[in-house]
Amino acid sequence: MIDLHRFSLNRIVSPSLSLAKFYDLVISSGLRKVELRNDIGGKDPIDGMKSSEAMALAEERGIEVVTINALQKFNLASARAKASAELDAMIELASTIGCKAIVLCPNNEASDSRSQAQRAAETTEALVAYGPRFEKAGLFGYVEPLGFGISSLASLVVAQECIKKSGFPCYKTVHDTFHHYIGPDDQSILGAVYDIGYTGLVHISGVESDIAPSEYRDGHRVLVGPADRMKSKEQIQRLDQLGYTGVFSFEPFSPAVQKLGEADLVAVIKKSLSYLMS
Repeated sequence: MIDLHRFSLNRIVSPSLSLAKFYDLVISSGLRKVELRNDIGGKDPIDGMKSSEAMALAEERGIEVVTINALQKFNLASARAKASAELDAMIELASTIGCKAIVLCPNNEASDSRSQAQRAAETTEALVAYGPRFEKAGLFGYVEPLGFGISSLASLVVAQECIKKSGFPCYKTVHDTFHHYIGPDDQSILGAVYDIGYTGLVHISGVESDIAPSEYRDGHRVLVGPADRMKSKEQIQRLDQLGYTGVFSFEPFSPAVQKLGEADLVAVIKKSLSYLMS
């Protein structure tokens, strides 16, 4: 059984809540780990607070900030200058609020005309360019493949190879149960061509809609339960069996989840936790 202390809530679960209210939600759900975001309604990850205030708020409530999510288009060379400046600001913030990692998301646009080889090469180049900054700050960079057909980095195997080529041990991957299911990697790669030791974080969500996997979008992602068509519970059990000892972070984008009142949301989070730990 996976221990409760290994679970986390990504702030996307209830983006309308203030940071303090979000931490209260986490505690009410029986958890203490969180992922912050830089893409919620124009808010910065700490709602405009001073970093010292945000760190004090987390410490008062016994909250551990696992990641800031996310640096977008990190592997698109034409956007490198903008991403580089954003990364510097994110590293500074993470360092001052006690956060240990930043999630890196690849370019995910239909207009991306680069070849697969060029996409992989620019992914490695970005990791090489950013590596010294992560190492200097003592932080991890978590590379998250996105399984959508238009994604420039959809495979854990390719992400692993790019990390290897970069030569920086500060990088790990994010295994997202949604993106792994809809992406090119088969479950059989785990522990075989993909080394589970490269996994730094696992994002978990479920899809219950009766539609083709090719039609799955973020808005379909709910909390994991018995009706989940992606078998996310089996995915995380497999990762645990293979030796993954890190965090499993709930990341449901569905408006049906996000619009729940706090009491109802706590109830469904606890229900999902009970299912996953049974």
